[in-house]
Amino acid sequence: MYYNGNNGVGPLGFTMTLFQSLATSAGYDPVKGPGSSCLAADASGKCVLPWGGGTKAVSSIVLIGNGVSFAVMTLIFTSIGSAADYGTFGRWLLFVITCICWGAQYATIALTSPSRWPLAMALYMIGYISYGATLVFYAAAFPRLARNTARSREIQEKYAAGEVSQEEFEVEESMEKNRVSNISTTHSNIGYIVVLLLGLSVLLPLANNPLVNNYTLVLVNTYWVIVGVWWFVFQQPRPGPPLPKGENYLTIGWKQIWLALRQYKRLPYTFTYLLGFFLLADGLNTTGTLVAICQNDKFVFSFLENTYLGLAQAITSTIATLGYLYIQRHWKFSTKTMFIVTNVVTVMIPFWGMLGIWTDKIGFHNKWEFWAYNVVFGFFQAPYYAYSQTMMAELTPPGYDNMFFGLFGLSNRASSMIGPNVIQAIIDRSGSNWMGFPFLFAICAAASLVIWFGVDVKEGRKDANEWAKSAPVRH
Repeated sequence: MYYNGNNGVGPLGFTMTLFQSLATSAGYDPVKGPGSSCLAADASGKCVLPWGGGTKAVSSIVLIGNGVSFAVMTLIFTSIGSAADYGTFGRWLLFVITCICWGAQYATIALTSPSRWPLAMALYMIGYISYGATLVFYAAAFPRLARNTARSREIQEKYAAGEVSQEEFEVEESMEKNRVSNISTTHSNIGYIVVLLLGLSVLLPLANNPLVNNYTLVLVNTYWVIVGVWWFVFQQPRPGPPLPKGENYLTIGWKQIWLALRQYKRLPYTFTYLLGFFLLADGLNTTGTLVAICQNDKFVFSFLENTYLGLAQAITSTIATLGYLYIQRHWKFSTKTMFIVTNVVTVMIPFWGMLGIWTDKIGFHNKWEFWAYNVVFGFFQAPYYAYSQTMMAELTPPGYDNMFFGLFGLSNRASSMIGPNVIQAIIDRSGSNWMGFPFLFAICAAASLVIWFGVDVKEGRKDANEWAKSAPVRH
């Protein structure tokens, strides 16, 4: 239910649309000069705002907001990520950052005029940072939960009694991790559908109300609060070991990350995956942001249109996540095989956008392309998120879940400081959103090749188990 409410519609979708909409309304057309409107019928399609003694494109400002957000997430994951493995710190950390995200979403009710776009940027960043952190620290619970389900305990007992081979044991344990990850992702997608339908209950009858977008955001956030709070009420206490004597929660994260990084030779496949995912997350996260910017421009920041597009994505995501799980369990495909399938198509998304440089007929210039994008995203990129988490769970040493998922979150978020900053510089220089796609296609393709050919999950799992037994970090 927590993941059902924590579906990203508010902090990822609507808040960014509201921020970009206010910034565009406050900006001016650089072709016509200050005082002109970016939304005029004869506007050039470019829009700038005063920024640091000069001007900057609204698209670039949105990407800067993303880049700074990822930088703050990096600080969070490095400073306190692995500390969540000790005692009950992780439990309270998730609760606090969830409350911060809820507060930022409720505060958007104050965004009532274009002049408040800086506040909209700040609230978007606070919501984005806290939302990203909730995903990482919630996902860190998956490996521990998967190791303790009834099916996992049964196969562990059979393996200990010599009734099943090590290979069969590892396959079944892997399937259980995939089941937990895919089912939770499915519930997130179901929540995605529910909140979008709830949004329509406000967007349609109040279509002419100037604050309809703000009301929709508050309603969507309230849904998360109502269904998400029960995780903190009913979550069973699963404390980690006590904090070592002489250590504190703010410094132990840096020490553990440094010690873990020094062990890369003993965990070659774990760190190769983290490197590959660093690049892949950078490319795909920035691609999603750039496509969203183009989509908001094409649909004139319409919450209603974005809701319909989101429904197309949510429905296909739910079908795909359950379908992939059925296919994997039926044919016993490995986690890596399923991950590769999701990669092949998602890497082609920035390639498609790249085509828009040379023609206006395709390449995210038409409304039908954004419909197609949301359907393709649902069928391929939603399962990508589930399988990327499971890949990390496969390669994580048991008992060090938060530490390595903190590194995973670091790969996911820290990498994304690069893409938005590179792309905003390209857009500022070229004046075209589409010029950012070639860089994104190159980085996604390179990352996929690193993971496909450089990560042996079976050997990586074996290395992780051996590493955990020697416990080099906690000595």
